[in-house]
Amino acid sequence: MTLTRRRSESAPVNATRPSSALRSIRDAFANPKYGPIIVTALLLVGMFAYGMSQYRGFSNPQIVVNLLIDNAHLVVLAVGMTFVILTAGIDLSVGAVLALATMMAASLAQSGAPAGVVIPLILVSTTVLGLLVGVMVHYFDIQPFIATLAAMFLARGLCYVISAKSISIDAPFFTVLGQTRLRFLGLSVTPSVIVAVAIVIVALVVLRYTRFGRTVYAIGGSEASSRLMGLPVARTKVIVYAISGFCSGLAGVLYTFYTLSGYALTAVGTELDAIAAVVIGGTLLTGGYGSVLGSVLGVLVLGTIQTLITFDGSLTSWWTKIFIGALLLIFIVLQKILTLRRG
Repeated sequence: MTLTRRRSESAPVNATRPSSALRSIRDAFANPKYGPIIVTALLLVGMFAYGMSQYRGFSNPQIVVNLLIDNAHLVVLAVGMTFVILTAGIDLSVGAVLALATMMAASLAQSGAPAGVVIPLILVSTTVLGLLVGVMVHYFDIQPFIATLAAMFLARGLCYVISAKSISIDAPFFTVLGQTRLRFLGLSVTPSVIVAVAIVIVALVVLRYTRFGRTVYAIGGSEASSRLMGLPVARTKVIVYAISGFCSGLAGVLYTFYTLSGYALTAVGTELDAIAAVVIGGTLLTGGYGSVLGSVLGVLVLGTIQTLITFDGSLTSWWTKIFIGALLLIFIVLQKILTLRRG
């Protein structure tokens, strides 16, 4: 009699476990902090499952590595863009600054300047440009859209001042790094991928475990509240745009390793790809929610779309833009729904 009573008493507890698990999954999807990135991860898995079922060779792990090789510069751009969008800002200059970095690298290398001087000079120059943009945004109260648009025209114009034609790079340091392939677990990896992964790890640590990172999220949540709490809003916003400038310069250096050239029309529209990757990766355009890891997943989604189209062979590259546009609209609507439900 006692045993039967104990079983009947424990039955409701066991019966509630499945519903609790389902409720936890539902809450995770409904949370703007985790929901979009979970959707992005599932989308990426679904795309790879489709590719493996349709095309021979798509299951090769080298395919994933090739995505990183081809998009190492975009990963670095997306990291910088994530910092900016987390503060509810935007940076339209990253593509032009990347092109400027390639032109500086090509022209300086052609003149015989050593790589130990060229690369630091590029990174310092692009960081200072980002710093100036941050000053305009915060201290002069200029909208990020306008400030970064001005920086975009400035950087693109400077590219043409350097040269209107493509400049090839034959300096030993650039050619060696551009042609080097490292073997890791049977896969072929370029040095650019190592650099991009290192930048992602550093950004993850900074955003998650430092006061600066917590301030970035707080500003995106509410800049006015951040000021009332005594957080260094001004310094953080300026540094965020400096980080974006640094990442743009570094992305330009990585792109020179990839193409071994500099060209004024390089990366036209790449700023939109970076923004799309960040948004598809789950970072809210209104700021306050997002992750660098999600932005990397967003880059992989964009690269996978291009890879699927390449494997198909019957579609033009313009279909990439169509699919990206559709995904971007879907994720913006998803963000809006999650934000309204959260409110």
